[in-house]
Amino acid sequence: MPPYLDVRTITLAAAREVLSSAQQFAHGIGVRPAIAVLDRAGELVTFDRLDGVPLLCAELAQDKAHSAIRFGMATHEWWPMIASDPALVHGLSKLDRLVVFGGGVPLVDGADMVGAIGVSGGSAEQDRAIAEAGEAAWRQLLAEPHESKQSRERKVDV
Repeated sequence: MPPYLDVRTITLAAAREVLSSAQQFAHGIGVRPAIAVLDRAGELVTFDRLDGVPLLCAELAQDKAHSAIRFGMATHEWWPMIASDPALVHGLSKLDRLVVFGGGVPLVDGADMVGAIGVSGGSAEQDRAIAEAGEAAWRQLLAEPHESKQSRERKVDV
């Protein structure tokens, strides 16, 4: 067994598709958000902030995606888990970049966490819906047939 892991992460092309779908959904519901797509390491892959969107929304969108990727769960799932435990509420508030309201959704492929989307600019519910629209685009990309690396290599060898 090799002393390393093969790691899967979202591509720039896929991240752009996720962001584009989220933007279209946001436009359809009249929200002007900042949208961030991060890779599995929590690094920014692509980002969009419409003119006039507050700078804090840019930071929150990235923090929501960061929270989703680091914990492997959507940000809206946090509050119901911690609301009745003051020690958790106060302890978790000390963590940089943790957001416990809607707008951050992980992007997964089976058991692999490959990235996350974060949205800020509307209400928590609107941000969540926009992020989920981006995540739906991710699932659609996964459902499409893709040529494997091996089959591409075979075509080159022929």
